Amino acid sequence: MEDSRREILEGLRREVESCRKCPLWKTRKKPVFGEGPVDAEIMLIGLGPGYHENIEGRPFVGAAGKLLDKLLELAGLDRAEVYITNVMKCYLPENRASEDEIEACTPYLDKQIEIIQPRIIVALGNVATEYLFKKFGLKRQSMGKIHGKIYRISSLILQAEIIPMYHPASALRNPPLRSVLMEDWRRLGEHLRERSR
Repeated sequence: MEDSRREILEGLRREVESCRKCPLWKTRKKPVFGEGPVDAEIMLIGLGPGYHENIEGRPFVGAAGKLLDKLLELAGLDRAEVYITNVMKCYLPENRASEDEIEACTPYLDKQIEIIQPRIIVALGNVATEYLFKKFGLKRQSMGKIHGKIYRISSLILQAEIIPMYHPASALRNPPLRSVLMEDWRRLGEHLRERSR
């Protein structure tokens, strides 16, 4: 079963590598599909690749990625045990995506979620949170009100918890957010320990 899921995921990766559904393919060096175990219980979803990710073809390898590694550690997690991806798979030169670009790219994310079947999805930042809340029929509120909270979803394709968090890059731009982010990740670690009892 796991082998067939891995094969399906690899087929999807090849689709992303040849994608021309929006103009972003013109600015990418390497599409950033995502990485992690196909049977990961936890999936992290950010916005899209930055400069370093575009060069390496891997998610969260720049400064935000270094902070993310520390946050994972705070929650008692290792990067190798979570699946990390983004809403957008191609480099975002202005660090934002249009509605059309999001619409073109999210079917790939939907398939990743369907294949991996995570139990917990950590939505990093506004774009990932808004997309997931809309997809699963949750009422969207400001990140200031919902960060770190647990939203249980149940649909035909997935039963999981969505946990919105500030994006690590936002804490780099706005240092006071760092302590909020660290507390949210500590609480995530407590939640994970409670779940495993």
